[in-house]
Amino acid sequence: MSDTHNPKSEPFSNAEKDPDDWTTGDEPMTGAQASYLKTLSEEAGAEFDESLTKADASKKIDALQEQTGRGK
Repeated sequence: MSDTHNPKSEPFSNAEKDPDDWTTGDEPMTGAQASYLKTLSEEAGAEFDESLTKADASKKIDALQEQTGRGK
């Protein structure tokens, strides 16, 4: 066995990476993000902002999941 670094053995996944550090975070949110965010926004009585970036949408989803008790 070699001592080379194997990223698959690391306990962290991309899903745990801070959205501010995403290389594609400034791109428009994905269709899946938009759909889920719209649902969460309706449940929370919050305004849905269709202009969010991927990173901002991810943060908003996290916040609304906390508020609605969904997810996590």
